[in-house]
Amino acid sequence: MSFAPFDWIDDEARRRADAGLVRTLRPRPAEPELLDLASNDYLGLTRHPEVTAAAAEAAHRWGAGATGSRLVTGSTVLHADLERELAEFCGFEAALVFSSGYAANLAALTALTGRGSLIVSDAGNHASIVDGCRLSRADTVVVPHADPEAVAKELRAHRGRALAVTDSVFSVDGDAAPLQELAGVCGTEGAALLVDDAHGLGVLGEGGRGALAAAGLAGGDGIVTTLTLSKSLGSQGGAVLGPARVIDHLVNAARTFIFDTGLAPAATGAALASLRLLRREPVRAGRARTVATALYERLTAEGLTAVRPDAAVVSVRAPSPDAAVRWAADCRAAGIAVGCFRPPSVPDGISRLRLTARADLTEAQIATAVATILRTAPLT
Repeated sequence: MSFAPFDWIDDEARRRADAGLVRTLRPRPAEPELLDLASNDYLGLTRHPEVTAAAAEAAHRWGAGATGSRLVTGSTVLHADLERELAEFCGFEAALVFSSGYAANLAALTALTGRGSLIVSDAGNHASIVDGCRLSRADTVVVPHADPEAVAKELRAHRGRALAVTDSVFSVDGDAAPLQELAGVCGTEGAALLVDDAHGLGVLGEGGRGALAAAGLAGGDGIVTTLTLSKSLGSQGGAVLGPARVIDHLVNAARTFIFDTGLAPAATGAALASLRLLRREPVRAGRARTVATALYERLTAEGLTAVRPDAAVVSVRAPSPDAAVRWAADCRAAGIAVGCFRPPSVPDGISRLRLTARADLTEAQIATAVATILRTAPLT
């Protein structure tokens, strides 16, 4: 009896449909039709005229693509400028730009660990960290969420190279990691600390310098951070920041740097323009936090259950996966785009709407968003 090689996909599709977990692509038009509380454009810069003009200028000057890996033809003066200014802004010795934040996390985890070393990873970490741990071939221990004592216990039991890794702000609930406590544990046990600051850059710290700057840890000898350029900076790409010797090591050892095409000039130019704009307008960081707090306080005052935001992500609980999907769809029909997180994307099994605050939202838009979310909230 013969079978078509991909018949198993139909079985998988049926299981997803039965569980209410089918994902679909929804192309958006060039001109926004909905009030956006779903994207990660925290500072409202992705359409800023200076940022889009910088992207266009970079494409005209340097070409549409990077043309090769960073070690061959893919590095430009723009890349070097962005790396230097990122490192200076965030308080680190050096930086290295990648084609995505995902690639940056894979690079840091695989190049700074390896067989015989230990990674201690928070249970709430992003999928890119999970995949980096798997690819590293290091012994990986997943510890309870935001638990420095659990991290210390695992580090004490290991002899040899070790690294603890955490998101700075967790993307599902928007809560912040206990970075000072984790840094203390790692310092005591002689381990490195790797912090994914994707949701902290541009929102936390003085003028948006990030979670490590806010915690007074930026530039520490045993600390490395990864960033994305696709959230607060409104562009695309990622970066690793840390001691110069760490960055030099990544240039020589990180496979997602050595074998990947460099970040396109347009994205590089846009990120650089956003960074410079943020330096000139540091109030944007505080405004994003203010909007997040306003959303949280107004929604919970009306009886909804939400997690108090530590940055720009506001997580609002839904009673079930189906209810979360219906709620998000009803918000969309009413003109508001919101995120919808449900199992298996959420490790705790709790479905929720994920709202992202933006620094450019007006008071009227905040009021409209809150009224819509409340009006469409499921009863059960």
